[in-house]
Amino acid sequence: MAGGISIHAVDVASGRPAQGLRVEIWRIDPEQVRVADGRLGANGVLDHAVAQGAGVTVGEYEVLFHLGELFGDSESFLTVTPFRFRIKNVDEHFHLPLKFTRWGYSLFRGA
Repeated sequence: MAGGISIHAVDVASGRPAQGLRVEIWRIDPEQVRVADGRLGANGVLDHAVAQGAGVTVGEYEVLFHLGELFGDSESFLTVTPFRFRIKNVDEHFHLPLKFTRWGYSLFRGA
């Protein structure tokens, strides 16, 4: 797949996809614009046109993972987990797999 930003999240403590996790994708530079806002499906994937490149331009991006909402705890350790990255070539695909527990996370550019 060429172009786009895809998200896949798994709660590694339970071994389950992060169904219902709210994710926002913002382009923050050169101008702040939200390009996606949605919840992950049963497979832990964000089903949004941004995965095929809609709204993706050159710039700096921030993805916000609303983990506190997912756990439903007002006292949750993790609240909103941000991830910032830069896109220089809009023809490249940026796959962002999030592996997390209630206490921590790992996020990277995948294949």
